[in-house]
Amino acid sequence: MLEFKHKIKDPVGLHARPAGLLVKKAGEYQSKISLMKDNRTADAKSMLSIMALGAKTENERLIRIEGQDEKVAMTELE
Repeated sequence: MLEFKHKIKDPVGLHARPAGLLVKKAGEYQSKISLMKDNRTADAKSMLSIMALGAKTENERLIRIEGQDEKVAMTELE
């Protein structure tokens, strides 16, 4: 299991377009990829799950990657 923190820099927050790009990229990996914010967890392969986090500008989230290709996924997502 690998983890890293990411701060949202977009002034609109994590809206549909970047969330869609994240879902598409996360879908390329076999690993389970989760986003965590305020004790809530979202599946990075689910647009609705990501949008439900309601991540705003300057919010920091923890990204956790678990699985066979976790090192590659972390390198490319970070």
